[in-house]
Amino acid sequence: MGTLGGSLSVQCRYEKKYQEYNKYWCRGNYDITCENIVETKGKEKEERSGRVTIRDHADNLTFIVTMENLTADDAGSYWCKIQKIWLLDMWSYDPSVQVKVSVFEAPSKTTERTTCGAASAGFLGPNTKQNLSTEEVLTCSGSLLSSVHFLLLVFLKLPLFLTLVGAVLWVNRPQKGCGGSQPDEKTPQHSASLPGI
Repeated sequence: MGTLGGSLSVQCRYEKKYQEYNKYWCRGNYDITCENIVETKGKEKEERSGRVTIRDHADNLTFIVTMENLTADDAGSYWCKIQKIWLLDMWSYDPSVQVKVSVFEAPSKTTERTTCGAASAGFLGPNTKQNLSTEEVLTCSGSLLSSVHFLLLVFLKLPLFLTLVGAVLWVNRPQKGCGGSQPDEKTPQHSASLPGI
């Protein structure tokens, strides 16, 4: 997630065996037909295409894509990919992971800068058996109330949690005995049977 006019960086992790391959960032609904935006041409060298940069940090087994001066048109489906096969066509099965980019309006009032938490997810590519993962690394501007996670917490997660706690307490409430009163635990209970009946 990013804000209009702001920047968004996505960190893509890969396995050591892909250290020497070119990495790229493309846009589209499907990884096999996505349009290439920017691609690495060597380790530790930043490449730029318009407002988008990519840099391979081979020592960390990551590459970072940064989108600058975000617009509403930047929202959509992107892919972190590794060019394992040198022929880029719809039949190549390069390791990939999908990244959904959302762009929101910046809050109207001036607020103090906060660092948003990084989100990471493991991924097993649909077309390959190669592991790839992404981590969103971004700095956003906004108040706590404008955070999507905070809003979900307040309006969805918190009421759901309180409902569950109430249900557990209701199910585990003390049970009443016959006649509407609880049996006295201090008074011993006796049972008798009639002989011969």
